[in-house]
Amino acid sequence: MKPLWRLNKYLLKYKGYLLLGILFTIISNIFVIIPAQLVRIAIDYVVESFAYYQVFSEGDLSVFARSSFLKFIFIFGVLILVMALLRGFFLFLIRQTIIIFSRLVEFDMKNEIFDHYQKLPLSFYRKNSTGDLMARITEDVSRVRMYLGPAIMYGLNLIVLFPLVIGYMLSVNVELTIYSLLPLPVLSISIYFVNNLINERSEKIQRSLSGLSTFVQESFSGIRVLKAFVREDDSANDFRKASEDYKDKSIRLTLVQSLFYPLILALIGISTILTVYIGGMQVIDGTIGYGVIAEFILYVNMLTWPVTSLGWVTSIIQRAAASQTRINEFMDEKNEILSTERLDTFIKGDIKVENVSFIYPDSGIKALQNVSFSIQSGESLAIIGTTGSGKSTIANLLMRMYDVSEGQISIDDRKIETYDIASLRKQIGFVPQDVFLFSDTIANNIGFGLDEIPEGIVEKAAKDADVYANIIDFPKGFDTKLGERGITLSGGQKQRVSIARAIAKEPSILLLDDCLSAVDTKTENSILNALKKIMVDRTSIIISHRVSSAKLADKIIVLDDGKLVEQGTHDFLMEKKGVYAELYEKQTQNNEIVEE
Repeated sequence: MKPLWRLNKYLLKYKGYLLLGILFTIISNIFVIIPAQLVRIAIDYVVESFAYYQVFSEGDLSVFARSSFLKFIFIFGVLILVMALLRGFFLFLIRQTIIIFSRLVEFDMKNEIFDHYQKLPLSFYRKNSTGDLMARITEDVSRVRMYLGPAIMYGLNLIVLFPLVIGYMLSVNVELTIYSLLPLPVLSISIYFVNNLINERSEKIQRSLSGLSTFVQESFSGIRVLKAFVREDDSANDFRKASEDYKDKSIRLTLVQSLFYPLILALIGISTILTVYIGGMQVIDGTIGYGVIAEFILYVNMLTWPVTSLGWVTSIIQRAAASQTRINEFMDEKNEILSTERLDTFIKGDIKVENVSFIYPDSGIKALQNVSFSIQSGESLAIIGTTGSGKSTIANLLMRMYDVSEGQISIDDRKIETYDIASLRKQIGFVPQDVFLFSDTIANNIGFGLDEIPEGIVEKAAKDADVYANIIDFPKGFDTKLGERGITLSGGQKQRVSIARAIAKEPSILLLDDCLSAVDTKTENSILNALKKIMVDRTSIIISHRVSSAKLADKIIVLDDGKLVEQGTHDFLMEKKGVYAELYEKQTQNNEIVEE
């Protein structure tokens, strides 16, 4: 139960719902016990009245006796019906308090977890899979809700009903109570073990279904590759095997589930037989009336579900505790990237990087080593290097997705740690290497970084990114709904929409992280020419492995294996005939070969 202590804050927050739920449970169970007593009184009355009725079997007294007899039976019937209706009404109120309480907590938990996820650093997402993150905010929260809703509801019912019923049964007849309740502990233990088997096999089915869903998703996402390599038959065979595994596990679960109700009915039957036998013996001895047997049979049936639910509730609590442990694991993750002064001020764009080294915390890879450079406000810098040289790491450090391991980054002569993180990122127009577009309209994707989208800003950004002509060719223009991850667009179009999204913010710093890799030379030149206007009076950093992207930059730095090996202007680096000149010559020759 220790992991579930974290939920106590919600119990306090919604204590009104819980207290009302307890009150309604007590009242509801009172209306359960009274009908059983009415049945006893009614049966005893019928038996006794029948004996008197036989005396007056003829004459006017017979008619009067019969009329009185039926009147009392009708009254008992009406009372029992009223009790049942009142119990039903209070059961409705129980669900309207305790189950609604569990849904409110579920709502709060999901929002709290989602909010916490968004505050965690990028390193957290590198360590954990998206599927695991989703499972904890959906499946695990649902299991915890089952503990807060049904488990608490049935647990309360058990706690309230047991003392009331057993206490009253003992007051009527101790021996009959003991015999009638003998099978119930066996029932509870049996249900507990059956439930554990059901849960275990359900977990296996869930994993099998998850694997099946992942297989199907990958197959249809990669359908072009499957068709190109003519692997449809192999894929179908693999799917058949996965389906076979799911079918076998489902049948094994059905086998266990089929034991559930026969087990309950068998033990209730044993309890009923014992009640009738022992009660019958006592009736013969004259110690109790016939009505007591009927009353005790009703009590046994009343206690059957609470006792059955004991095993089920225990199983739910175990699963909820395991799920809450998983939730707590992520909720205990801390975001170490914090602002020291929460400075929210306009940024001009002077950037200074001094002796910066960086090691990725999750993998231990040293991405940068003693890198230093500076850019004045309004200047442009190109960062050139081969794959794995540390270019994108610089972009992540400037966005404060990570903090440096050694050294210092300053913006406008202030340490980057002093700025409010949200304020800093709002003033940087970032175009990531891995383009991500949302399943929304093109207009909303371009205006994504703005709280309010001014009129004309989306169209202007699209023109600057050289994607306007492509967009207006779509039947719905800027209102075109993109598919999952922007699948409606080509690779080059997606990158240009991503550039437009960064431009629309009108940022102080423009950070382009290898964003022209998926466009051809002609489109690249078109975008770069458009960017000339945008980069005026704005600090711009162009990260690329293609030297052609460095044409617009006032200054170029070259990275190799995390180290800064060269820096200067294009002409200076070409005269130096070092790494940059070698890259330039190779890429120029490749372009000439492609053109030929």
